[in-house]
Amino acid sequence: MTASPTSLHDELRWRGLLHQETEGCEAFLAKAPVTGYCGFDPTAESLHVGNLVSLMGLVRLARAGHRAVALVGGGTAMIGDPSGKSEERPMRSAEEIAANAELIWQQIQRVAQNALGADALSRFAVRNNAEWLGGIALIEFLRDTGKHFTVNYMLAKESVKRRIASEDGISYTEFTYMMLQAYDFLVLHDRFGCTLQMGGSDQWGNILAGADLIRRVNGGKAHGLVFPLVTNAAGTKFGKTESGTVWLDPARTSPFRFYQFWLNTDDRDVVPYLKYFTWLGRPEIEALETAVAERPERREAQKVLAQEVTRLVHGPAELARAERASEVLFGGSLDGVSVDDLLGVFEDVPSTDVERVRLEDGGLLLPDLLVETGIATSKGEARRLVRAGGVNVNNRRASDENAPITPGDCIEGRLIVLRKGQKHYHLVQVR
Repeated sequence: MTASPTSLHDELRWRGLLHQETEGCEAFLAKAPVTGYCGFDPTAESLHVGNLVSLMGLVRLARAGHRAVALVGGGTAMIGDPSGKSEERPMRSAEEIAANAELIWQQIQRVAQNALGADALSRFAVRNNAEWLGGIALIEFLRDTGKHFTVNYMLAKESVKRRIASEDGISYTEFTYMMLQAYDFLVLHDRFGCTLQMGGSDQWGNILAGADLIRRVNGGKAHGLVFPLVTNAAGTKFGKTESGTVWLDPARTSPFRFYQFWLNTDDRDVVPYLKYFTWLGRPEIEALETAVAERPERREAQKVLAQEVTRLVHGPAELARAERASEVLFGGSLDGVSVDDLLGVFEDVPSTDVERVRLEDGGLLLPDLLVETGIATSKGEARRLVRAGGVNVNNRRASDENAPITPGDCIEGRLIVLRKGQKHYHLVQVR
């Protein structure tokens, strides 16, 4: 096997994360330490899996001995970045953006802490550009910053050209976004010694504008590096599923659903995703690549990917819960699995409501419940299913064809999981 990369630049190249960089960036990164940043605008309450490439790029910077700054765009989100957008973003209130910024700040800190441990505080910082953009005076900004940007230069940027060519065009508000992002780079350079900006490939023009502003204002030298925009083999947008976006916030995408998203990765995508989204080295990933080629039915690479990314984003305790919940789908024990997790596991499974009083005073006979839920068409069929070993109650095989179902059979007093055969599940929610 080939040896693992020995420098951050080599590692980014091997992992397929080096899409574009400024001249001399490789030699620049060989000097330690440097301070680099990446921005995240709080246009929603949560980051999503598409943001993970940039977030992990920052953490890789810190793990390599450099200093990383995650910049939450509480100020720039008031404007809206036109990069990669076909139409203008809807305007959000200052209160909504501030609330989103606080939630995203917490998410970034959690991922950094999971990845870096005690080193997170010393080498990874989170800032909010509302700190300096919120009070800036328009005349001062136009005089001191705007004079360094020609309209010709801004019109030449791909994101601007694309929007100008569209039916709706681009507002002056979004047109100025490039200057604000460039100003962020200048402020971070002057206040914190930041000399590197990273981001998705759609940010290349904005990053170059910032490096150029630093050169014009104080003669400083700054670099930019961008990651590729992640796609999947099916040609659909990464992070989008039939049920919607996969978020980092556990309240919006449960750790179980998050784990399942990665577990369901296509064989064609799993090796690139292992490179993008995990800390595994070349020997481990090459071994998993071999497993995909020789034993695809075992989905070994997908399991490792799901474990690594879920642990990074949600921590080891939530990973353990997600794995226990996943085992339920294959008949595993329900012990220790919460009702909320089970409802997530069986989100698409049919459900029947039953009043609690019907389970009291001797209980509701199992054949009656099987007929009521549609698992059996008659009590006779229900009894035959039980005698044949084809019915499970809470993933335990039922042996008594006339067993009463009582409140003691309810998980947390709220739920009963019925299963016919290997895959036919039905939930009974006790009200």
